[in-house]
Formats: sequence, structure tokens, C-alpha cells
Amino acid sequence: FQNVLELIVESLDGVVGGVMGKNSHRFVNYISTIFIFILMSNISGVFGLRPPTADYGVTLAMGLITFGLIHVNQFRYHSLKTIWTDMCSPLPPWLPIWFPINLISEIAVPISLSLRLFANVLSGTVMMALVYGLLGWIATFWPAVLHVYFDLFSGAIQTYVFCMLTMTYINQQLETE
Repeated sequence: FQNVLELIVESLDGVVGGVMGKNSHRFVNYISTIFIFILMSNISGVFGLRPPTADYGVTLAMGLITFGLIHVNQFRYHSLKTIWTDMCSPLPPWLPIWFPINLISEIAVPISLSLRLFANVLSGTVMMALVYGLLGWIATFWPAVLHVYFDLFSGAIQTYVFCMLTMTYINQQLETE
């Protein structure tokens, strides 16, 4: 059991280190925590439970925490002048025509992160409910195969996507040396 856990920890360390480079040591705990939480939440459907990630309140909270972490690092590593210049780009900062569009794109980050995870997990839950409702007591083999796809495979893919996007968004705000 300990070997399996060590393998998981080393794998998560490797993935975070591969994406975030030298900054990975500061974020490996957060990324590992959300990875394990989302994966276990999605796998809970195999045991007949409704996945917590099929509730938008859970996914929105994770998206907002990631959004906060992104902007804490943005203000930590960039001056207000640099942030303003980035928000007004591609034009000069004294002509802020692009500011509203860039502001909307910043606000869209937690919404897109949370809706992507929520919609994909909820669609799998709804599909399984339809299968159980249509097949009734006849359902003996097919639901097991569908659970493997909707809960295990799709859940693992959604976990990976959420964590990769989180690492990418955070890494964009970190200081480049």
C-alpha cells in the first residue's frame, strides 16, 4: 500500500515538475490535493454515489480558489504598471480599448474551469441515470461497462484537464527569469 502511495506522489511530483519547472515545489501540494479530490469525487460514481463534482457549487469553489491563486501570483511577481500594460495590450497602455475584453477573459477563467468539469461529470451522471431508468432490472452488464467509461476514464481525463489548466494559468503569472 505504501509503495502504491509513493508511486502516486512521485507521479504527481513529476507531472507538476514537468509543467511548472523550478516553481513546482511551491504548488505541488495544491495541485496534488485538487487532483486527488477530483479523481476520488469522479470515481465515487462507481460505488453508486453521486459525484460531488456533479454539483456546480463544488466546481465553482475550486475554480475560484485557482483564480485567487493565479492573481495572488500575478500581483506578487508583476508591478501594477506591467499588469495594466498586459490588460491594455496589444495597444499602448494609454489607449485602453482592449481593457474590457481582457478583463472579461480574466473573469472567464474560473467560470470556464468550473463549467468544464461540472458539465462533463454531470453529463456522465445523467447518462447513467438514463441507462438505469430505461433498462431497469434488465441492466446487468452494460451499466458496469458504462461506469468504467463515464466514471473512471472520463473522470480521470477531466481531473487531468483541470489540473493542467490550473498549472498553466498559474505558470503564466510567475516570474520568468
